[in-house]
Amino acid sequence: MRKALVTGASRGIGRAVARRLNRDGFYVVLNYARSDREARALLDELNGVPGGGGAGLFRADVSDRAQVEAMFRSAGSVDVLVNNAGVAQRKLFTDLTEEDWERMFAVDVTGVFHCCQAALPAMIRRKRGSIINVSSMWGQTGGSCEVHYSAAKAAVIGLTKALAKEVGPSGVRVNCIAPGVINTRMNAGLGPEDLRALKEETPLGRLGTPEDIAAAVSFLASPGAGFVTGQVLGVNGGIVI
Repeated sequence: MRKALVTGASRGIGRAVARRLNRDGFYVVLNYARSDREARALLDELNGVPGGGGAGLFRADVSDRAQVEAMFRSAGSVDVLVNNAGVAQRKLFTDLTEEDWERMFAVDVTGVFHCCQAALPAMIRRKRGSIINVSSMWGQTGGSCEVHYSAAKAAVIGLTKALAKEVGPSGVRVNCIAPGVINTRMNAGLGPEDLRALKEETPLGRLGTPEDIAAAVSFLASPGAGFVTGQVLGVNGGIVI
């Protein structure tokens, strides 16, 4: 059975991705850091899906190398890695602290680095595998009051493109999804007026859903994307073209 590991799987985009990959027949290893109750509820849900691939659970902070290594020792080799775990923060650049900056990069960039390094040896040995990194439209365009977040997500795009070139000869594909404004808890801090304005700016006239991102992950993880690597797929309703 094919196996996928999804980081930050307990809620939002990660939860939708885990559900979709389970439905696609993957055994899904659910990674989470804090949301224990939500993660365990999802584990029970996926293991009860008729015809689903089943699921396992591992708690790990992806910014911690030792925890990531322990997670992959437990999970074993995976066919698909989805680097979704991330943190966000809205703050004026002049108010950012060194701790704000370091925490953002520790999770959103170094976490991707840790997980890729842990997953790749088995993928390279088997000459197959798919890594899907979740960035953001702000990593493409930059976002006011989100300089550290934008910089971290831009780094994920650069990592994706360079790594795709490096491991492509080994049969491993590396791609990136850059979501637009998605209706998740992470965006709950935006007020109704901000969300309404963003919806109006989006050519398709709506906010994205976690399921929109999950559908893109499903494609990139599938044989149908077998000739796709090093790409940044914008799932944003046309707000960034």
